[in-house]
Formats: sequence, C-alpha cells, structure tokens
Amino acid sequence: MAIMETIAPFFLETSSQYWLARFVFLRALGLVYFSAFLSLVNQLIPLLGKNGLTPAKNYLEALRPGFKNKFAAFWNIPTIFWFHISDNFMRILAWLGLILSFLLLIGFGNIIMLFLLWIIYLSFVHIGQVWYGYGWEGQLLETGFVAIFMVPLLNPVPFPNFIPPVAAIWLLLWITFRLHLGSGLIKLRADPCWKDLTCLNYHFETQPIPSPLSPYWHFLPKPILKLGVLWTHFVQIIVPFFLFIPGIPRIIAGLLLLLFQIQLILSGNLSILNYISIVSIIAAFNDEFLSNLLPSFIVNKANGASLAATPAINYAAWIFFIIVVILSIPVVRNLFSRFQYMNTSFNQFYLVNTYGAFGSVGRKRYELVVEGTDEETIAAKTKWKEYEFIAKPTDIHRKLPIIAPYQPRIDWQIWFAAMESPGQNPWMFTFIKKLLNNDKNTLKLIAKNPFPDKEPKYIRVSHYIYKFAKPGSKTVWERELIGQWLPPLSKDDL
Repeated sequence: MAIMETIAPFFLETSSQYWLARFVFLRALGLVYFSAFLSLVNQLIPLLGKNGLTPAKNYLEALRPGFKNKFAAFWNIPTIFWFHISDNFMRILAWLGLILSFLLLIGFGNIIMLFLLWIIYLSFVHIGQVWYGYGWEGQLLETGFVAIFMVPLLNPVPFPNFIPPVAAIWLLLWITFRLHLGSGLIKLRADPCWKDLTCLNYHFETQPIPSPLSPYWHFLPKPILKLGVLWTHFVQIIVPFFLFIPGIPRIIAGLLLLLFQIQLILSGNLSILNYISIVSIIAAFNDEFLSNLLPSFIVNKANGASLAATPAINYAAWIFFIIVVILSIPVVRNLFSRFQYMNTSFNQFYLVNTYGAFGSVGRKRYELVVEGTDEETIAAKTKWKEYEFIAKPTDIHRKLPIIAPYQPRIDWQIWFAAMESPGQNPWMFTFIKKLLNNDKNTLKLIAKNPFPDKEPKYIRVSHYIYKFAKPGSKTVWERELIGQWLPPLSKDDL
C-alpha cells in the first residue's frame, strides 16, 4: 500500500478528493444502464426470443458443439444463458437489469449490484448477434466493470463515506483517452474526406438516425463545416493527452471533451455512445471543481463525510489496474497500427477494448422502404403501403426524432442493410415473413402497421436515396427511387 501512496501523486493531485465525481459518475452510469436495459426489455423477444428474428437459443445451440462442457463455453463466450435459456428467463434478467439500473440512477449501489449489472448485460451482448455488434456495448461493459471498484461491498446507501480508489479514476481516464484518440486516428486512416476536411458535408445527412438539428448543421456554409472537421481532429487527437496532467489541464480537457459529446448529442441520435462517453469523462473533474456546480446539500455532505477508501477494495482496484495495463498492450499496438481496428474487444469479458466511430462517412444516404399490399395480384396499378419505423426515415414529411440514448435496433440494422445486399442480411427475410403474418411481437419493433385488419399478401423492399430538403421546405426529405432491394414476396416464397 505504501508503494501506491508513493506513486499516487503522479496520477492525481493529492489535495483533491473524488467523492463528488463518484456521486455524479454512478448516477450517470445508472442512466446509461437504464437506457440500455429499457431498449433490451422492449425489443428482447422480437429480436432474440424463441420466435424472434434471430433466436438466441438457436445461436447458442449452434456454438455448443465447439466446447467440452458448459463451463468451457462460459469461459470462452461468457453468458449466463449457457446454463439456461428461455424467453421467460431472458425477460427476468432483462427486468432485473432495468430495476438495478434504476436503483443506481437514484443513488443506491454496492459491489453486488454493479457486478450483477455487468454480468447480465455481458450475457445479453454475447447472445445479441447482429443487434449487439456496436462499440458502445463494450464501452458500457468496460466502464461498468471499473465502477465495481467505486462502491462499498455491501452498503448500498446513496451517501456512503467512501471515495473511489485512485486506480479507478485513472482507469476511467484511460477509457476516455482511448475512446477519443482511437476515434480520431481511425478518421485520418480510413477516409480521405477527414483529411481534406469535407466529411461534415455528408455526415449529418448520412448518419444512422439524424436529429431535428441535423439538417441545419448539414446546410451550414462549407467553410464552417471545414472548421468543424478541424475541431473534431483537435478534440479527438490533441485534447486527450491533457487528461494525464493533473489540475487545470485535466479539467480543461474534460470540459472540451464534454462540450464535444454534447455537440454530438444535439446533431444526431447515436444510441448510448455519447452518453457513456460522458460518464467516463466525469473522472476528469475533482471535488474542488464540482463543488462549484453541484447543489450545496450534496457538497456539504461530501465535506462532512469521513472519507476513506476501503483497503480491500483499494488493493483489488490496483490489482485490476495492473491487469488492465497488461491487457492494454494489444489495444495500444492496434491504436498506433496502420491497420487499426475499430470497436473491437481483445478479451471475451470486454475489460479493455479499442474504439472508433465514423472512420468512413457515406456520401449518399441509401434507405430501404418496406412496402406491402393486400391485393391478390400484382400489377402496374397495385397500391403499396409503407411500413413506418420508430426512428428511421421513411415518410418524407415525418419530423426527425429525438430518441437517443434509446436504441431502436432494427432501425439501425436497416441503415446498414441499405448499403449491403439481401444476402448479407438474412434476418430481413425472417422479418418479412413475420410481417406477412402480422406477427404481434415483430410489429412491436415498428411505429405503424399499414395492415391492422388483415395480413398483407405481398411485401417488397424498395431502395432509395434520401436527401435533406432545405430548411423551410414542405418536406423533411427528398428521395429518389433507385430500384428494388427485394422483389415482392408472399408467404409461399419464404
């Protein structure tokens, strides 16, 4: 312990405590966990249930022959569902995660609660298949595991006399550093528009789910958009290094990163990405700084507390710190490689991951429009009705949503599918089959069923290019049909 006390000043200013940072961090983490589990509760059965688009049970059964037993399977692909899986059991765990995250949001938390949140979400990520292949799943799990060391073992009360170990704060700064630097470096390597400063000419229009402000950002003068790219490079490549300098430099770096994430929240709906990024940024702010921002009753509570870190948890945090250092070797090697990977975990527990977002930016927005008809015979005059999804663009008059941090996962996958072929998205055929049967669970994934009274006879998927209509226009979008992504299909075809 004496060694840790000796090296601590090199990491954090010794005059500061991080009780208030812990207070804000845990509640912010609770909000992100709650959003993630709410998305899971609402979409679990239609996506991963026994009769879902990609049944999780079938997925595990296909993997099972590759392992000697369930424990070997769990070690390689850690998910509780190796030991039992059913729709009811998945529902129970999803709801347990939602309840625990709400308790964390309102201030309750101990090691048992934080570990349960982590292992439950990890279990779902490993069975989530195409729906859970996003970088922020690993980011939430990595951040959530560090949080285990920031709470007492058993005492769950909102104001324990407990400060986070130095190692935990340092690990959160390490997550923040890798997240932003990885995102910055992948931009310079993956797409020339980040070098010629033109990526923002396209990004706001082509991102997965634009926000109400996205069109206004898209139509900003080109010189301002170029400055926006320069600002992005500065914040993601230069600013993160100042996180390692205690005091004012770290606080300024934290504020700049926080401002950047808020800008991203305003300009689009990127699920929990920007929110979980803000959670780890909180570690840049010490009590002296936060005491000027938080309500006086919280600050007084911190000042009156007998602050001390539990020795056992402190030791455990430093042991984990050493483990992270070792696990970070391939991550750092990847970070500075010419062939950098984005959003990859180098271990099955998602303890240390590599991150990156929008290394490549689409120049055109391709969109899939799912249409059905109840007519028996298809002809030139056949009337097709469009299915409206929760957030993705379909109706060109429909206002752009504010939906993040909630993630409608099928909307996201259709955004990817529009840039791919039907063969690369086999789940789409299952989706169409279920729409042809008006499957009640599948219909929960969309906003509007144009056939509420009887099943459609045929469904097709049209391929469009969407463009923002100029602000002040009668429509939000303009669109151009470029062909059929899938021809009309009936029940007999599937």
